Amino acid sequence: MTSLTDKTRTLDALFSRTRLLPLLNIERLDDVLPLADALAEGGVNTLEITLRTALGIEAIALLRAERPALTIGAGTVLGAEQYQAVLAAGAQFVVTPGCTDELLQCGLDGPVPLLPGIATASELMVGYRLGYRRFKLFPAHIIGGVGLLKAFSGPFKDARFCPTGGVSQDNLAAYLALSNVMAVGGSWIAPAELIAQQRWGEITALAHAAGQVGSA
Repeated sequence: MTSLTDKTRTLDALFSRTRLLPLLNIERLDDVLPLADALAEGGVNTLEITLRTALGIEAIALLRAERPALTIGAGTVLGAEQYQAVLAAGAQFVVTPGCTDELLQCGLDGPVPLLPGIATASELMVGYRLGYRRFKLFPAHIIGGVGLLKAFSGPFKDARFCPTGGVSQDNLAAYLALSNVMAVGGSWIAPAELIAQQRWGEITALAHAAGQVGSA
């Protein structure tokens, strides 16, 4: 069984290569490959496919089969049954909007890293007690954003975060400037309207622009 420490190292290695994590809600399976290609052309090679739509698991399996050079995670995982389903589809990491005892145990027992969602210091401490040191902060901007992350850096010096929820091109630099932010996630890199209209070139441009901030 892969240790939690090793899974933490895996996340650190992943986000040392890219600090952007686009959250993708797939409405049409035909969009999956051109969307992934558009993002990759813009320099974004790590994707989170959410389970907010019925096609999420199928999209993960398709990307793992057809685009093996990309790193594909599963998001909006709400329970153990979904956790096992995304593993079977080939997800290389799992992201949750919140943390439950059930999901934290899945992350301990499973073969891939889990990035549990937290919104408070108390939730963080539940994961922290089990050995988790990497978390998703959600919904980041509503609950304090940059200020909250700065506050967390005091008592939780070895915790690092991927804030999502309200992150945009306008505030991206402020988040990425924080030492305890390893990456940021959001849907602004590939907005639903651009996906629906198959405006792949514009998505590539957005990915490139976000990447320029992330590498500055």
